[in-house]
Amino acid sequence: MSGVNTIIIDGLALALPLLIIAIGGIFSERSGIINLALEGLLGFGAFCGALFAYASVTLHWFSPHSMIPLYLSFLVAALGGSLFAVIHGLLCVKFRANQVISGVVINILSVAVTGFLTSQINVSVFGGPSSKFDLMTAPRLTIPLLSRIPVIGAIFTRFYAFEVMILVLLAIFWFILYRTRFGIHLRAAGDNPQALDAAGVGVARVRFTAVLISGALAGIGGMCFAYSILSNFSAAIYMGYGYLAIAALIFGNWKIMPTFAACLLFGLAQSGANQLILWLKMDSSVGDLAMIVPYALTLILLAFFSKHNRAPRALGEIYDKSKR
Repeated sequence: MSGVNTIIIDGLALALPLLIIAIGGIFSERSGIINLALEGLLGFGAFCGALFAYASVTLHWFSPHSMIPLYLSFLVAALGGSLFAVIHGLLCVKFRANQVISGVVINILSVAVTGFLTSQINVSVFGGPSSKFDLMTAPRLTIPLLSRIPVIGAIFTRFYAFEVMILVLLAIFWFILYRTRFGIHLRAAGDNPQALDAAGVGVARVRFTAVLISGALAGIGGMCFAYSILSNFSAAIYMGYGYLAIAALIFGNWKIMPTFAACLLFGLAQSGANQLILWLKMDSSVGDLAMIVPYALTLILLAFFSKHNRAPRALGEIYDKSKR
């Protein structure tokens, strides 16, 4: 397999989970709620999904070679991420807390809670000291004829099944955001909540729902990283991907398709850096430097393009109905 093909395959495996997390962030922030909690939401969602998958195999809930635990783990991760997002929704919508502080606290809380629970559950339930849940290897798929096309064929080579799921979710949530009544209400909540309230739609309800959606999508993204990068759940899930997703949606101007392009750029940049290190036969310790490439690229892009960004007009503003 050529180096270019490897860059594309690995780049998509990073970019698409990043995309689904970023779409969750778009839903939250287009409704007017700043969501720096994506990092914590993806971690807690991945914890829930990994716990289900690990328990399913260890306690023999399904047949040994069944793929059912793998696929159900994404649903459990979505539910877990959405459940944890309730905290952010209540703090920001119900109690009108500072949204930035709420997000940061939730990230710290998620790391502490999942790390503690993982160790305790392993000892008390599975009978062994461990700080991670081992997962089955996610299958990779190849489409025989399409995979033979030069360069483009890499898209159809050794891809994860969840990558297809993410593309389907991309289409679904694009349609929801731009072609449904709920999408209109959500965007109005972030741009002109007074007008939305005057139309008889509850701003708090729309914003709270958007935060729950962001938690569900972040949980799915965290589960994807658990399968593709580590084949387990551990503290390594918290590798800054939530913040990278936030950077992608900002660079994408809070729009889904430009954010998709930003995620592809970040994913291909990291996989390209990894491949470059292999080509140059550098020491393995240098490989860690490849991890900083998307973040360095983020700083450069934001420095040059941030003046063109147009955030939702009511982003971060606490809506007070009495001041309508």
